[in-house]
Amino acid sequence: LLDELAIVTLIAVLVMVTLSKFKMPTVAGLLLTGALLGPAGFGVSTSAESIEVLAEIGVVFLLFTIGLEFSLSRLKVIFKQVLVGGVLQVGLTTLAIALLAIFFDQPLKKGIFYGFVFALSSTAIVLRALTERSELDAPHGKFIVGTLIFQDLCVVPMVLIVPSLSASADTSSIWMDLSLALLKATVVVVVMINISSLLVPKLLKWVDSSRSNEVFLLAIIGICIGTAWITSLAGLSLALGAFLGGVVVADTDYRHRALGDILPLRDTFVSIFFFSLGMIFDVKVVFQHPWMTLGLLFAFIFLKGFIATFAAMSMHFPSRAAWLAGVGLAQFGEFGFVLTKLAQANGVIDMQEAKPLLTAGILSMFFTPLLVRLAPHMTSGEKLLAPLEKLMGIQSVNEIEETSPAYHQHIMIIGFGLAGQSVANALKSQQIEHLILELNINNVKKGKAQGFPIYYGDATSAEALHHAHLEHAKAVVVLINDPLANQRIIHTIKRLVPNMHILTRTRYILDRQGLYDLGAKDVVVEEIEGTTEIVAKLLRRLGKPRNLIDDQVRSIRKSTQETDKKSTLPRSKLSEIKALEEMKIESVVVLENSPALGKSLAELALRSKSNASVIGIIRDQNLFDHVDPHLAFEVNDIIYLAGRGEALQIAYQILLGEKWFDADMGTDTDA
Repeated sequence: LLDELAIVTLIAVLVMVTLSKFKMPTVAGLLLTGALLGPAGFGVSTSAESIEVLAEIGVVFLLFTIGLEFSLSRLKVIFKQVLVGGVLQVGLTTLAIALLAIFFDQPLKKGIFYGFVFALSSTAIVLRALTERSELDAPHGKFIVGTLIFQDLCVVPMVLIVPSLSASADTSSIWMDLSLALLKATVVVVVMINISSLLVPKLLKWVDSSRSNEVFLLAIIGICIGTAWITSLAGLSLALGAFLGGVVVADTDYRHRALGDILPLRDTFVSIFFFSLGMIFDVKVVFQHPWMTLGLLFAFIFLKGFIATFAAMSMHFPSRAAWLAGVGLAQFGEFGFVLTKLAQANGVIDMQEAKPLLTAGILSMFFTPLLVRLAPHMTSGEKLLAPLEKLMGIQSVNEIEETSPAYHQHIMIIGFGLAGQSVANALKSQQIEHLILELNINNVKKGKAQGFPIYYGDATSAEALHHAHLEHAKAVVVLINDPLANQRIIHTIKRLVPNMHILTRTRYILDRQGLYDLGAKDVVVEEIEGTTEIVAKLLRRLGKPRNLIDDQVRSIRKSTQETDKKSTLPRSKLSEIKALEEMKIESVVVLENSPALGKSLAELALRSKSNASVIGIIRDQNLFDHVDPHLAFEVNDIIYLAGRGEALQIAYQILLGEKWFDADMGTDTDA
């Protein structure tokens, strides 16, 4: 195996580097390498079973890291996408494919099996593509992730049902098996999460006390593989157990450390997984069964993609987000191989039926990264969906004209995440007219409940922008998490209103110039803002003077971007400045019997006698920070003094006529 892995790794690197020159995704390179070097290719790699074991470990690590990204608290947030979107996509796909199989004279049992296989998508390929494009938090990304999680959960009952679909099995027992499978899966999931939630945090705390990175990594691997093994003993999938293990660790304080430690292992084994998929591909099958292979490929990409798109639109996603979701889910899934092998072992299908299915599936997986990359630039899909979008009443941005047609010189905010909410609150507090467009229906409901003028609409659509009175807006602020949608919005706005002032943000400085070229007037780069804040806080911590810190901040901004943003720093406490650490600030109140009553600072000669300074006086809840030395003190005036301990003692006696109650001046009181 080692000699094969050495050759495979070298050739895979050469193929992927070559494909990267043509901007092809790495997953496509791994699949192509497997096809070239596998038994059906040049036959360089023949240890299919050993590589398959390594590939299965890759799937386990992949699902574990997915669980780390989706803690129980985050799963609650996307619960609707997981449940509703998943039920629609999996249910409709299974039903449609089963009916199609029956139409082609296939028995019901095979139809159900084909429906299961087509309902599952590739978690590894799609999540990698979304991560590389920073689209996990985009509307279509959230729908895809929720649906993929539901699909992974559905693997459990599917694995238990497929054996009962054999020709010898009793048809009436299928529904009983399904009910038992769902009950079994639910019990195992609930028990594992509850037990793990109690044991895992204590285990990781105990392991962390060893202060050993090696021990911690072994503990994380043990949790990952251990939970997968336990679920397998219960007759469930390894992937589900690994996912549950990740979810439990995600709710501990060790989530980020665990993710950082296991990512290199995950990437290595997942790469082997994609290579193993490529090894299964046999080009001869394409020539032996061309129409069947092409028909299955068409069903994966177009039929399955349309069903996923329809499911997204049923949840009131606009055409663009639904279109991207459909493209992202239109392929064969990793667990489809598991179901196919299980079906062969139980006589549901034979080898001749499995080969075209697997070949078409691998082709769909190969095309997926390419289609995901091209889809945002293809507007034809959205245009075809526009009639269906209107029929389903998705673009409720039309409500703007119906409810308030008088928008003029307003600020348009696109996106109502954390940044959008901050901008909206600022404009609301200043009584500046504004309007918000948002694609997340939950955010729309939240904004409406808070009294914001927020509407559900796709800002990439010229029609939606027209309904939002773009031509009368004073400025547009674009604050969304989808980089490509951000570009399209800016391009559409400049096409409709060339002189519009557009403010937006981007994560990386390399993307800034492209947004300027599209027409944005102000682009805030997150990595620059983060850098300046870190530099400023670090220099402040090191005790550097404010003007030198400001010089460094200005230097960073000058070398990266122009901005009117003023640098802001936390005020230092006296105790944090070494040269002033002996200085203290105290306050005294003037009483009816105080010697200071009716006298001024000049009359008391406070500064010359005590060396303490009066830095402010509060009178009737008003602060006087520039004290007139001839101002006579009144009853209940609060006097703030600054100076060394002994100076404050003398000042206290001058003002109140008595000694300080604590010779040590109490504890430090810093401003």
